[in-house]
Amino acid sequence: MTDLSPLQAGAELPPHTFTIRRADLVRYAGASGDVNPIHWSDRVARAVGLPGVVAHGMLTMALAGRAVTSWAGGSDRVAEYAVRFTRPVVVPDDDTGVDLEVTGAVKEVGDGRARIDVTCTCAGQKVLGMARAVVRLGP
Repeated sequence: MTDLSPLQAGAELPPHTFTIRRADLVRYAGASGDVNPIHWSDRVARAVGLPGVVAHGMLTMALAGRAVTSWAGGSDRVAEYAVRFTRPVVVPDDDTGVDLEVTGAVKEVGDGRARIDVTCTCAGQKVLGMARAVVRLGP
């Protein structure tokens, strides 16, 4: 949890790393009902032009949102959150998985709120674009 109230525009927030494995995709598919085979079959994923099995976009967004919630001090403080999907997260068929790196920077502070620009990368490439959150400040 990060107390954002004393922060000024330009402050960098602590990074978060989330590891995504194939087993996570299976669990997410069951919870979300999104059982599209591009999320579990390399054969199908490659047949549609993907480099391999990819994580659900909403799972990627949710993990970045988990970082925002942590920085804000709770989900009740997140007033707005939006992203654009720019690149798929390819998840290898091994026990290691792939790391999703989430960083944030405070861009504006005022009226009891802060705007955070979120950067979400995987294997050095940005996977979410225009990722932004507005969070409520205070105790």
